[in-house]
Amino acid sequence: MTLRFTLCALALSALTAQAQDYQASERAHRIAQKSILIDTHIDVPYRLKSQWDDVSKATVGGDFDYPRAVKGGLNAPFMSIYIPANLEFEGEGKSYLLANQLIDGMEALAFRAPEKFAIAYSSKDIFTHFKQGKMSIAMGMENGSPIEGSLKNLKHFFDRGVRYITLAHSQSNHISDSSYDVRRKWKGLSPFGKELVVEMNKIGMLVDVSHISDAAFYQVMELSKVPVIASHSSLRKYTPGFERNMDDDMLKALKKNGGVIQINFGSSFVTSSAQNWYKKRDNAAQREDFIKDNPFPFATLEQVLDHIDHVVKLIGIDHVGIGSDYDGVGDSLPVGLKDVSSYPNLVQGLLDRGYSEVNIKKILSGNTLRVWKQAEEYAAQF
Repeated sequence: MTLRFTLCALALSALTAQAQDYQASERAHRIAQKSILIDTHIDVPYRLKSQWDDVSKATVGGDFDYPRAVKGGLNAPFMSIYIPANLEFEGEGKSYLLANQLIDGMEALAFRAPEKFAIAYSSKDIFTHFKQGKMSIAMGMENGSPIEGSLKNLKHFFDRGVRYITLAHSQSNHISDSSYDVRRKWKGLSPFGKELVVEMNKIGMLVDVSHISDAAFYQVMELSKVPVIASHSSLRKYTPGFERNMDDDMLKALKKNGGVIQINFGSSFVTSSAQNWYKKRDNAAQREDFIKDNPFPFATLEQVLDHIDHVVKLIGIDHVGIGSDYDGVGDSLPVGLKDVSSYPNLVQGLLDRGYSEVNIKKILSGNTLRVWKQAEEYAAQF
């Protein structure tokens, strides 16, 4: 989850950027429709907290609703239980309360439209719902602050359906240092954070290394007995100096761990030009004038594919997936990937680059399902 950008100028430049049209082939649509398609990071829960809408029907705003998801082939979104970093410092219980409220919202969505949605508590549920023609609602917690230093709370959220935890968000918390936070209180993970990673392994909760500092990442690699995920990260190769993304050494460590990086679609995660635009905007004396004179440099589908290609070339096809960050990156989405109806465009791009259907299905879901199953199998012994 990042700050939403709702400025009119961004919306206007988005229309300009859409001038390049993408037309997925019938084959690409078929692959998207006939495959299990998992996106490990969609920020619908917090979007609905900010402004409620019935996403079981077509909506005017946002990046996700049921009709568009069906059109795009999405059948297993991980809905992000996003907790703003500041809540941890506003008093005990606030993060815990919000997390439960957001989970309530996802349960209510499944309850209101049981013919469309079902909560997925296991990797097996994904297959069951797919056969039933239902969309699985899986959940991941973005920011571990609701754990509040209690392993009992970890078990509580697991029982409620959360299947991964992003250890920190935009500020360091009681678990881990954040890649965004210059204050490195823990020099990686806190003592409780190290204990938490071990316990997450034991109960089958995936560890998400997106957002955490490099030092925390390598400490997770040492501690975790099962593969981890980076639920919505991209590559530092294309955004030098942006610690939120992963560098090549981290990718190699991820391969050794057996984990998966799910590529984030947000333009500032994909290109340095978008990163630099935000920096210049923030430093401009007259922000509105800067925005008017400098259209936002949207990333493209091809640049997102470059991230996937690099992962595949460096560490192999078994370690990359999709973590779009839809509904979490505002109006900064790439040309050709503007909402959840756009996955066939991604499939077409992969076909054009010579990926086989077998390998495309690994990217769409196979790799994520593998690490999920491995987490479940490891936890079974406890």
